[in-house]
Amino acid sequence: MDFSLNEEQRSLQETVKKFAKNELTEIAKKVELEDKAVDKSVLKKFSDLGILGVNLPKKYGGGGMSHLEAVLVLEEVAKISIAIAFPIFESSFGPALAISNFASEELRNHVLPKICSGEIVVAVSMSEPQAGSALTDLTTNARIEKDHIVINGQKRWCSGAGHADGYVVYCRLSDEPGSKGIGAVYIEKETNGFTFGKREHHMGFRGVHSADMYFDNVRISKSNIIVPAGGFKKLMEAFDLERCGNSTMSLACAQSSYDYVLNYVQERKQFGKAIIDFQAVQLQLAEMKMKLDASRLLIYRAVVNADKSLPSIGESSIAKCFANEITREVTGKAMQLMGGYGYSKEFPIEQKMRDAWGWGIAGGSIDIQKTNIASSLIGRRFDQRK
Repeated sequence: MDFSLNEEQRSLQETVKKFAKNELTEIAKKVELEDKAVDKSVLKKFSDLGILGVNLPKKYGGGGMSHLEAVLVLEEVAKISIAIAFPIFESSFGPALAISNFASEELRNHVLPKICSGEIVVAVSMSEPQAGSALTDLTTNARIEKDHIVINGQKRWCSGAGHADGYVVYCRLSDEPGSKGIGAVYIEKETNGFTFGKREHHMGFRGVHSADMYFDNVRISKSNIIVPAGGFKKLMEAFDLERCGNSTMSLACAQSSYDYVLNYVQERKQFGKAIIDFQAVQLQLAEMKMKLDASRLLIYRAVVNADKSLPSIGESSIAKCFANEITREVTGKAMQLMGGYGYSKEFPIEQKMRDAWGWGIAGGSIDIQKTNIASSLIGRRFDQRK
């Protein structure tokens, strides 16, 4: 068992770290200030560096690397900005993996090369007004008519809604109740009958668009089916990897906050000495470091054990739950150590803290992860309706 990165992985990590610091820092400030999503020029930079679809097969334009290497890339970019890192997240941990693992070869060839080249961004749409944690209550209907599918319904809380070019949409592809009738289809933004509501504005996640999505007799080819009815389990297996991406985004918020405050406490002086020399500060820093290292190891375990497949629900839920909790704690401690400066918008910690809180809501709440963990321990799912 080796807990160190190999030479190639360290080189990849350092290359992306330098790129993010030099090329993305000013862009990140603008995204946060204007609350606008990143434009295609940034995606071109990502494509040129080869960090879109890091773990997608090379034959589709991906990097052909491991999930761990995708984690390394995502963390370094997300330390600068989660909004700028979002296309990387979606291309390596989100809907792109569902397409890569389950879609037809025709659909893979149509979508994946465009994702890897930065031509398009693809988002995943799962939740509905009455179906969030209770996802199997979703009602968006996809009716099969010969060679086409007709979709009607409403979606909510889709990160990327209105900005992304394509969408992996969970929907009912048969009349079977519960999860048995659920599958997923791929829908392009400009499809007739597919519209968006007013953009949501959140406490954090500035630059990450979100809006309701409406499907009014949206007609697409039957070849756009990613997973047919009855494939809900497959979709959630792919979503286990998305949880690892969520965990990495959480970790990046926490780690970048820690890195900033570690420098701050060595420079900030009170009572005639740097505040790092006060034992109370030392204890806080030590506790933060322990949580960060533990979180990183849990994420690495989930993705390394998954290898080229998909991670287990237990390990991915543990990684997400822990990262979601410690990022709130670490960013909070960082703000406290900085005092008034931490609370000021002139410094990055208040943004990190706002972003940190969102990850324990997105992609399955913290409490839902704990239910998943308990389920994995005894080998059966819990029916919340009984």
